[in-house]
Amino acid sequence: MKIINRELVEEDYADLKEAMIEAYQGIGGEYWRKSKIDLLLGKFPEGQICVEVDGKVVAVALSIIIDYDKFGDEHTYPEVTGNYTFKTHDPKGDVLYGIEVFVHPEYRDMRLGRRLYDARKELCERLNLRSIVAGGRIPNYNTYAKEMTPKQYIDKVKRRELYDPTLTFQLANDFHVRKVLNGYLPGDTESKDYATLLEWNNIYFQPGNRRTNPSDSIIRIGVVQWQMRLFKDVNAFFEQVEFFVDAVSSYKADFIQFPEFFNMPLLAQFNDMPEPQAVRKLADYTDVVRKKMQEFAISYNVNIVGGSMPLVEDGKLYNAAYLYRRDGTSEEFRKIHITPNEVRHYGMVGGDEVRVFDTDCGKIGIVICYDIEFPELSRLLARQGMEILFVPFLTDTQNGYMRVRNCAMARAIENECYVAISGCVGNLPRVENMDIHYAQSAVFTPSDFQFPTNTIKAEATANTEIMLIVDVDLLQLKELHEHGSVQIMKDRRTDLYDVVMRKKPKPKPQGELISDGAM
Repeated sequence: MKIINRELVEEDYADLKEAMIEAYQGIGGEYWRKSKIDLLLGKFPEGQICVEVDGKVVAVALSIIIDYDKFGDEHTYPEVTGNYTFKTHDPKGDVLYGIEVFVHPEYRDMRLGRRLYDARKELCERLNLRSIVAGGRIPNYNTYAKEMTPKQYIDKVKRRELYDPTLTFQLANDFHVRKVLNGYLPGDTESKDYATLLEWNNIYFQPGNRRTNPSDSIIRIGVVQWQMRLFKDVNAFFEQVEFFVDAVSSYKADFIQFPEFFNMPLLAQFNDMPEPQAVRKLADYTDVVRKKMQEFAISYNVNIVGGSMPLVEDGKLYNAAYLYRRDGTSEEFRKIHITPNEVRHYGMVGGDEVRVFDTDCGKIGIVICYDIEFPELSRLLARQGMEILFVPFLTDTQNGYMRVRNCAMARAIENECYVAISGCVGNLPRVENMDIHYAQSAVFTPSDFQFPTNTIKAEATANTEIMLIVDVDLLQLKELHEHGSVQIMKDRRTDLYDVVMRKKPKPKPQGELISDGAM
């Protein structure tokens, strides 16, 4: 499955029409005529946003810019759209006005509406507009119209005593109700001709010239410190994973990271087997877990990193971690440096590809546990433009943890990048070679004036299940590269020494899919 947010184009009209007819079956299957869409695309192309799933447009958000003072709070939909001519669009206006959002019913469990709202917010910030305003339907009001006023209904929806498919969603996306409008959208019988006047305020707005918002460089990372516990089955395991994905998504994080071998509790059911056989049996779950993690990345709109698992290919056993992008694509990294225990107990072998991964939040690298103790590996990634290095790890003793921690801190400094480490805690008394675990997950920074003096952006409480939510600023890395007190990457004596990768990564199509789209 491939999901893309992009601007709408004329060629999308057939898909748009189909999606809108299905979305509005409850009010007669209304849809926009092509002439109106062409008008919008001609006047304000960047304000017409869609979500494409596997090449088909299934969700759309339409908008214009208006000078809000010309309309005020007392206006109707025909008035604000110039009776559907969109002559009211004013590139010099101060408000992004939402005139339509819809999602094809077959795709509503994928949270595509939130992607559209987030894209609108980013557009509002980028254009330095004061706010987003829209008139919102309240389609469930007709059920309660005899019992309460629109204001009473809205208050109950706010308190979550009632559910409205439109208003509940808008409130969850940080919109607030300015007032109730009467006669806003003629013919909306489900809403009894009432509507909410909604607003989302752009906190970065600055009067005057428009600007590109510097907050675009701020990336939010969720780091999971995972409690090892026995699960009755794989579904119970997925429930725990989804808990963390749901939680970090509610904080609008860009990434969530899970630790190395986080699915090892499922090994308990094979405890009667020799360890090498048991781990290979566990590898049978890897494809199932990958597909479920891909679903989570899509539906919760967050890039998922790590969660390494055993992988069998051509008879060889690897330790593989994954990047699941929120657009539905994925990448794989196989641990390069295998610990003596992994060789002795499981018979694992190392991977042989070293490369960065492109994401919608910059270039990232992934290395697994022991890999971080080999500085050449991270340097190769840094030379490919890596900005954030993710390190899922699993250590049993505090000595092992300190090796990972101290080396991760060094990698952040010497490669002028952020490093996030996430580990497992707790005990698994019924799983061989997985008895105890020690971790204190953290996010580390380079060392200069714009960063914490101890290079620790955030760290978890040791040996406790917990999640860190951390903001890192990629713009600060650019400043460090160019204007730092020391410039490590620039000052390397490559005339005297160098780090060279002898084996080039295999060519791989960008955004390789991990499934055929059948969820």
